[in-house]
Amino acid sequence: MPYLPHGNDDIKQMLKKIGVDQFEDLLKNIPEHLMLGISLDLPPALSELEIQQEMQTQLEKNLACNQAVSFLGAGAYEHFIPSVVDFITSRPEFATAYTPYQAEVSQGTLQLMYEFQSLICELSGMDVSNASMYDAATAMAEAAIMAKNIKRKKNEVIVSSTIHPLYRKTLATYAEAQDIMLVECPFKNDQTDMDALKSMLNENTSAIIVQSPNFFGAIEDTAAFSELAHKNDSLFIQGVDPISLTLLKTPGEVNADITFGEGQSLGNHLNFGGPYLGLFAAKQEYVRRMPGRIAGMTEDVDGKRGYVLTLQTREQHIRREKATSNICSNQALCALAATVYLALMGKTGLTKVAELSLQKAHYLQENICKLPGFSAANTAPFFKEFVVTCPVPAKDIIQAALVKNIFAGIDLGVFYPGRQHDLLIAVTEKRSKEEMDKFTEFLKKFSD
Repeated sequence: MPYLPHGNDDIKQMLKKIGVDQFEDLLKNIPEHLMLGISLDLPPALSELEIQQEMQTQLEKNLACNQAVSFLGAGAYEHFIPSVVDFITSRPEFATAYTPYQAEVSQGTLQLMYEFQSLICELSGMDVSNASMYDAATAMAEAAIMAKNIKRKKNEVIVSSTIHPLYRKTLATYAEAQDIMLVECPFKNDQTDMDALKSMLNENTSAIIVQSPNFFGAIEDTAAFSELAHKNDSLFIQGVDPISLTLLKTPGEVNADITFGEGQSLGNHLNFGGPYLGLFAAKQEYVRRMPGRIAGMTEDVDGKRGYVLTLQTREQHIRREKATSNICSNQALCALAATVYLALMGKTGLTKVAELSLQKAHYLQENICKLPGFSAANTAPFFKEFVVTCPVPAKDIIQAALVKNIFAGIDLGVFYPGRQHDLLIAVTEKRSKEEMDKFTEFLKKFSD
């Protein structure tokens, strides 16, 4: 309900009906020391019309990507979404307030999960995928827990510092309660420092986690990290951008044990930061250690095709902290969008999206680096995202660009101290040559 029209008389009647005199009586079981004891000082009540006008005024203060030219990235990308994706996901058969807890009652939901899993396996080159996780951050944390459970007595996980900082924060939260020791590997040239990682490996290392393309957009040598991990009897966990997998080596090709990624770029809108979609896949031999749900295809007694929940980590209801995972559901609606998007684009279409993003990103980077005072922050190969070092603090460029309806990128100084002059820029297939040239022209005024 967008508007609650209850007046004081309505409230009194409701309270009387449930047997209390005042609202505060509903809170009497809360200990006194937990109560704030302050007045909320709310403004006077407004009519429905006044509320609508106030909300519209507040909404107009936002500047959405469809009203600007966006070069934002870092795990959330503005890719083109065909209109049929929104049409199908908004149908009443699919649109729900939240993920279906009892997927068993719906053959349609189970088929969606199965199709989604099949597409993710084909895209990643892995043996088995679950029906999705909450987002990439929780998927990475679950991968670390899974690795520790597989390797049993080994509880140390080496995490590259080039992985998204917010993903690493989520992992740290999970690790504290799971008795996982996290060791962060430094980076050189915005890529994971291989020599440093070699020195960190020991008999207690259960897994190495590397993201490619990483937070800086740089492509990592995942095959080398995979080989290194396996020589140490450790697992290799790879984070991915699903769009890049049509051009780069897949986790399956480099013999990764577990892979995770953010599926927002697959047909899901930016949504002001969520909800998003966690991708999770692994080798067949580890299927019984996987978190979440896995749907399978079978036949009924009449030989008709049907879908079932083959595996699901529901033991947390009885095992609590000893459970394989505390995630028992999945992002069904977001997974549906990804499934429709992937089926619609096909291998050819998705490859074209990746190629255009790659080409346009390199075009913009080359042009920006021709400007006096601007330079590439590293020499690493990149996909659709890159870092440029600016002659002024990146935050100054970002603020000035907003006036021109341009989202210039992300100030790396927010996440990495000492990098206030580094600007992280993402380019997708949506950016036109005119938009990129306009952005380059805008940056000229900051040149030396």
